[in-house]
Amino acid sequence: MAIPELNSAEQAQLEQTRACIGEAITGAGGRIPFDRYMELALYAPGAGYYVNGARKFGAAGDFVTAPEISPLFSRALAAQIAEVLAMTGGEVLEFGAGSGVMAAEILAALAARDALPERYLIMELSAELRARQAETLRDRVPGLVERVHWLERLTEPGWCGVVVANELLDALPVSRFCRTADGWAEQFVTIEDGALRPLWDAPETPGLVDALARIEARLGPFPEGYASEICLRLPAWMRAVAGFLAQGALLLIDYGYSEREYYHPARREGTLICHFRQRAFDDPFALPGLADITASVDFSAVAEAGVEAGMELVGYTTQAQFLLGCGIEHELAALAADPARIGELQGAKQLILPTAMGERFRVIGLAAGELTPLSGFAMGDLRAML
Repeated sequence: MAIPELNSAEQAQLEQTRACIGEAITGAGGRIPFDRYMELALYAPGAGYYVNGARKFGAAGDFVTAPEISPLFSRALAAQIAEVLAMTGGEVLEFGAGSGVMAAEILAALAARDALPERYLIMELSAELRARQAETLRDRVPGLVERVHWLERLTEPGWCGVVVANELLDALPVSRFCRTADGWAEQFVTIEDGALRPLWDAPETPGLVDALARIEARLGPFPEGYASEICLRLPAWMRAVAGFLAQGALLLIDYGYSEREYYHPARREGTLICHFRQRAFDDPFALPGLADITASVDFSAVAEAGVEAGMELVGYTTQAQFLLGCGIEHELAALAADPARIGELQGAKQLILPTAMGERFRVIGLAAGELTPLSGFAMGDLRAML
């Protein structure tokens, strides 16, 4: 990728993040595993992409998420949340609330359904994003702001309610691997002539080789030269949520595949992608701290981690099927009936069209305790694909 012209603030941020990563590489003896590099590039205090104060979300940022495309996404999701709250009581916890738009729309929709929880919790590590979320909530739902509380860690075992996250798992750091003629190789990051460079060498990350062996036992051997990613941090994240959630549902929306789709022979260079100023590119070393770095989600691994953590897999489907199960077609019909709202209708259709977000994004549901079937998964059950 040809690096676009940066303004002075962006150039300073890039240099700060590179320096932070460089210190980590020097301290580790000259190289760090890719997952550590990705963690620093995204989350290093004051330097990482998600915590450095730059605008990320929406048309003025680097990418646009479903809640910013249309409020119908959050309203449909609120219908599913209300259904679970009616079964379990409790609260709502959103991981990584971004600009705060989804939280505001969910709260407004729950209020309209007379289904407001006492508290709407947001797990957010970035002080800058917490401030932006608070501003959004004050602007959009001023009468409901007092119900919102921000967390930096899960501290209340025995919690009941709904945990929800949209486009969170794709930003969990991943390990990169390659099948070579001599066996497995892991990608590290080093510094060469003052620049960040990838380096392939024998695996060192604990559990990586065993995890890859299990995938090959299910799918068959990877061909020589095949490179991809695996998120070894997912099981620990799931255990933390399962230890927190005593009764309720975990709803995760993201782009990704089943294991067999994820490691398809045609996808031999992996799924890693970066975003900067609404442009996508595949070089994660070009703009650390300025560009988002993500990998598609392996939903088979999500299901496995959730079940091993003690939860029950209650649904897996496409975003389109989930939103239709939650009643979005009624909202679409109302838009279609009003010629003045044709622009809103076109945006809303992006949520369900197969050529847009409808098929590419998936929704997975995991439950703690007994729940009746969830409406969002009534239109299509893809669990057999996992």
